[in-house]
Amino acid sequence: MSVIRNILNSRSSKGGNFFIEIQKILGFKPKNINLYKKAFTHRSLNQKDEAGNAINFERLEFLGDAMLSAVIAAYLFKTVPGGNEGYLTKMRSKVVSRKHLNELGKDLNLISHVHTNIPKEQFGVNIHGNLFEALIGAIYWDRGYKYCKKFIFDRVIIPYVDIEQLEGKVISYKSLLIEWCQKTKKEFSYDVYDDSGKDEVKHFAVKLRIDDKVVAKARATSKKKAEEKASKRAYYALQTKIDI
Repeated sequence: MSVIRNILNSRSSKGGNFFIEIQKILGFKPKNINLYKKAFTHRSLNQKDEAGNAINFERLEFLGDAMLSAVIAAYLFKTVPGGNEGYLTKMRSKVVSRKHLNELGKDLNLISHVHTNIPKEQFGVNIHGNLFEALIGAIYWDRGYKYCKKFIFDRVIIPYVDIEQLEGKVISYKSLLIEWCQKTKKEFSYDVYDDSGKDEVKHFAVKLRIDDKVVAKARATSKKKAEEKASKRAYYALQTKIDI
């Protein structure tokens, strides 16, 4: 009994409930639990190691982004032997889009584990995807490529990657509209105009002109979102003409 108690106490000192929770997310045991703690440490804590290097998830996020992209690229290369470089690049972009990564991070409730000096409700939506990438980076550095690949297959590829569905999925309506305009030699512009709304949060209003004709309008909390919203409306309005 004393041996078992010592093992449990040792486990508790290495991370306690956090160790168990991370193991549930991963589907296998982490070796270096401190790597996973770093994957959930926000820069607002301003922590540094003995050498003065920052301790937060950003470097692991960079690594995880690269590993996720590599595993998805290899999967697509093998699964779609007839896909050319442009096709494979577009398909990979759809899998690793910021929106999709945010959804994956939300599904795993990763934000519940983050350590920060900022109230969690003040984070933007991208925190979910950032943590997901940092987690992948920690897995790779802790357990190597084999386990990193396993996690990506279990959490991303098997449940979410459907080639036929991805082929019809639009990542950015703005990019699609711009590509179509350039292909058909049409003039286009996104013009910001005064927003007369009375929302407490500032909104941006955008008109999308094609060949000097307003084809769509939209408003949102950022210029980028308003442009994307207007592009989506224009896409559906012009869908019978757009064939990219």
